[in-house]
Amino acid sequence: MTLLLMAAGSGSRYGKLKQFDDLGPAGEFLMEFAMYDAIENGFDHIVIITKKEYVTHAKDHMKGKLPSHVRLDVLAQEVTDLPEGASFDGERPKPWGTAHAVWTARNVIKGPFCVINADDFYGKSAYENAAKFMKAHETDNAYALVSYTLKDTLSTHGSVSRGVCEVDGKNLVSVIERLKLVQDGAQIIDEDSGNSFTGNEDVSMNFWVCKPSIFNRIESDFRGFLADAETAKTAELYIPKIVQDMLQDKHISVKVVTSQGEWFGVTYASDRDNAVAFLQQKTDEGDYVSPLW
Repeated sequence: MTLLLMAAGSGSRYGKLKQFDDLGPAGEFLMEFAMYDAIENGFDHIVIITKKEYVTHAKDHMKGKLPSHVRLDVLAQEVTDLPEGASFDGERPKPWGTAHAVWTARNVIKGPFCVINADDFYGKSAYENAAKFMKAHETDNAYALVSYTLKDTLSTHGSVSRGVCEVDGKNLVSVIERLKLVQDGAQIIDEDSGNSFTGNEDVSMNFWVCKPSIFNRIESDFRGFLADAETAKTAELYIPKIVQDMLQDKHISVKVVTSQGEWFGVTYASDRDNAVAFLQQKTDEGDYVSPLW
């Protein structure tokens, strides 16, 4: 089982590249806690997708840390990485989005894998439940979303963007991105659309259980995306859109697997102190050793 960590974001609201900030008690990156939890639950392959200029830094930081049976690949997400025969003549200030980040790993992942954000903490039970799903659903069309409860994923330091799920039983129907969610009294308001939520809704925090079949779909959709020159200048191709398309075409089924764990993310610079304190507390409580490796 593979864990793919998306670590190519710019961290514009954080003030620096948060994926490589030393938040742990012994200077660990936040993503190292994800690796630790995944390995404890049987994952034996770690893939980090990052900017080209950080590949060597990530490799050097992780050198000699992971158990000997765990394989590590660190790959660069590059604007020039396009499907064979495709082209783009414009200028891109940033990569093509999270789906492209996943596609970057197409040559190193051959089996089931989980996709997560490198700047989020998902909790031990999320990896346990994801691993159980992967072992119980081995067919190539069985996908899953590890979900969280909306009210547990807000920030006190500003609005957040969340994928709010429509669920039928345990089956995912759709994920709709809500761009500016804030707590407003007893309700949660999306300042962008004006819609309100109770806070009990399932949301996607970009923790997906995927199969290699997703790579062909990303490539197909990416070709169509590139064909629209105006869209390709600034737009991005997102994982939820790919999964939604595959779901709509009945190529896959997607189960919603409750994480049953704590989540936190580092979005703003003011989130850093809380993250450091949280990881120290979890270490003091015995959830993690220090140093991790």
